[in-house]
Amino acid sequence: ESGLLYTKQRIDREALCRRSAKCQLSLEVFANDQEICMIKVEIQDLNDNAPAFPSDQVDMDISENAAPGTRFPLTSAHDPDAGDNGLRTYLLTRDDYGLFSLDVKSRGDGTKFPELVIQKPLDREEQSHHTLVLTALDGGDPPRSGTVQINVRLIDSNDNSPVFEAASYVVELPENAPLGTAVIDLNATDADEGTNGEVLYSFSGYAPERVRDLFSIDPQSGLIRVKGNLDYEESGLIEIDVQARDLGPNPIPAHCKVTVRLIDRNDNAPTIGFVSVRQGALSEAAPPGTVIALVRVTDRDSGKNGQLQCRVLGGGGGPGAIPFTLEENYDNFYTVVTDRPLDREAQDEYNVTIVARDEGNPPLNSTKSFSVRILDENDNPPRFSKNLYVLQVPENNIPGEYLGSVLAQDPDLGQNGTVSYSILPGHVGDVSIYTYVSVNPTNGAIYALRSFNYEQTKHFEFRVLAKDSGSPHRESNATVRVTVLDVNDNAPLIVLPALINDTAELQVPRNAGVGYPVGTVRALDSDFGESGRLTYEIVEGNEEHLFEMDPTSGEIRTLHPYWEELSPVAELVVKVSDHGKPSLSAVAKLIVRALAGPLPEAGEPQVNGEQHRRPHWDLSLPLIVTLSTVSIILLAAMITIAVKCKRENKEIRTYNCRIADGSGGGKGKKKKISKNDIMLVPSEGEDSRGPLNVMNVVSSPSLATSPMYFDYQTRLPLSSPRSEVMYLKPASNNLTVPQGHVGCHTSFTGQGTNASEAPPSRMSIIQVGDF
Repeated sequence: ESGLLYTKQRIDREALCRRSAKCQLSLEVFANDQEICMIKVEIQDLNDNAPAFPSDQVDMDISENAAPGTRFPLTSAHDPDAGDNGLRTYLLTRDDYGLFSLDVKSRGDGTKFPELVIQKPLDREEQSHHTLVLTALDGGDPPRSGTVQINVRLIDSNDNSPVFEAASYVVELPENAPLGTAVIDLNATDADEGTNGEVLYSFSGYAPERVRDLFSIDPQSGLIRVKGNLDYEESGLIEIDVQARDLGPNPIPAHCKVTVRLIDRNDNAPTIGFVSVRQGALSEAAPPGTVIALVRVTDRDSGKNGQLQCRVLGGGGGPGAIPFTLEENYDNFYTVVTDRPLDREAQDEYNVTIVARDEGNPPLNSTKSFSVRILDENDNPPRFSKNLYVLQVPENNIPGEYLGSVLAQDPDLGQNGTVSYSILPGHVGDVSIYTYVSVNPTNGAIYALRSFNYEQTKHFEFRVLAKDSGSPHRESNATVRVTVLDVNDNAPLIVLPALINDTAELQVPRNAGVGYPVGTVRALDSDFGESGRLTYEIVEGNEEHLFEMDPTSGEIRTLHPYWEELSPVAELVVKVSDHGKPSLSAVAKLIVRALAGPLPEAGEPQVNGEQHRRPHWDLSLPLIVTLSTVSIILLAAMITIAVKCKRENKEIRTYNCRIADGSGGGKGKKKKISKNDIMLVPSEGEDSRGPLNVMNVVSSPSLATSPMYFDYQTRLPLSSPRSEVMYLKPASNNLTVPQGHVGCHTSFTGQGTNASEAPPSRMSIIQVGDF
């Protein structure tokens, strides 16, 4: 939380950085899963270690014939400290006669080693033993030291010592050289004869144990071979101290140094380590550049063998590539980041593989993987399988019948992918769509809420909304078109000729001849298509084939020139059928009578013709006259009662106006006027009492084409109660009436309280022809 870095245990520089002069630790800190902080901690050395020798004392045998200047390597001390606190120098003490001196030399790796040098001729007879003290000092403040006692014993020896061809040799050897590989064949010669001239080779007594593990030397030939596995990364330079001594008494050995330089080979594959990997799932809404992991890649090889190229397997941004890439930071640190937006619906988990490859020959590579799970976000709206759904339902269906389903899919998970359906507000005509259909909010099933009639509604459309349950939610909609299929549910209706008890009478003059049009049967069918296509036929009464009927037009014609002689009165049963499944039909009986008299002129009616009807009495005629008379009397009584009674509800107004035609001899027409056909228009009027508010009651535009036109005027004081009734009275004849219309103009001058004065001015609408 605070970002404070503190030590967790005692730090021992010598344990952490054994051979490194500079001890530096690299720490990587992930801050907020985004930033990478590199911290380098340098461990400073303390002089907490004194130089130490392998043993407390060393025994040496030196021939008394050893000449001044002869050198003898001594054991080296080891100080784990580095830098100034490391081993600095050696001192030789307790040399009472000045016979010996100390020479400190440095190896190729910077380490120091001492050599004992003879300064004066030795005389074993004078003193056969010498005790020296070798002290190793470091550079600390204060310095630390270590000592070893050297016991020198003088012995007799032969005159000549072996001699190497060179004091030092340098050999280059590839690392990982096979065991047994020859390194160098040393050669030392001794001028003595016999056993005094035979030379034996061996490693110096103070050669490091590591040298003895890696190499072997043939004591007879001096051939040095590879004994262990050489590793350039462990040590690229190895120094071998070799001595040669003869077999004579008191031999004086000869020494040489063999330096082996290892040549690096690409024998180490890159090493991939995950410093930090993001825990948990990664949101698919994460922006590009989001850090997923911190990776460190190392290679122990050097040069080109240690140069690395790293990448994410399958990355690169091409088709099918994973949306991750590798960014190099420093010191072989890399971050794995997203390089484009994520889409969980396309892939919900990725196996990210890091590939590291060096530039050696042949190159080596390593791989390491980790998994990244993608967390779902509500980033997809529900999508319908179609933009337009077409459903069909036969008319006269049962309310609640299943019509079909809509389907919207949301690839998101959980609540983000849970889809609910609803119908958007709409109307079919003036009726809400919610009275027509409903939708199941869970599965999108659509049900009818009413029984449909094809003749009223052939099709209608509405929109279905699909909405998920995410936050915020996403939605989409689709159009549903419901087509009502026509069902043959309407039978044909015969409208011509006029039928009474499904019977009509047709009169045809005698001697009409073949092909004379007797009449035409007309029928209507409210159905459409094949269900509304009609066919006419004579099914009974035409056994002698006196008439024929057109199946399409329904026209009946004579087929026999003397039909009236064969059958003066023919009763034909006519059938009208539609072509629906199942087919519906209507039948009528036509009575065809032969009429005496001349043939009617063209254009005169032939069906129920009044001009050519023979005078005869039918039982139905008195019945018709009686019913008509009763109806007229009843209608007059109703109108009289309606005029006399006060209306208490002005909203219910129905007027029956009977307007005579010009001839006055025909039947009048009745016009039904509703309250929606009347408008009140304010105007200004005056009388002896001054200006008054006058309301003109005029016909509405919907009656513009009607044979009725009227303009009533009345004074409507604002204080008039609802129960007052205004009466009509004749108007002056100077009213201008639009041509082609019969007009009536009257003024409501009186109030309901003056009814006693009004009767002389009252008039019955149905008793006046023009008003």
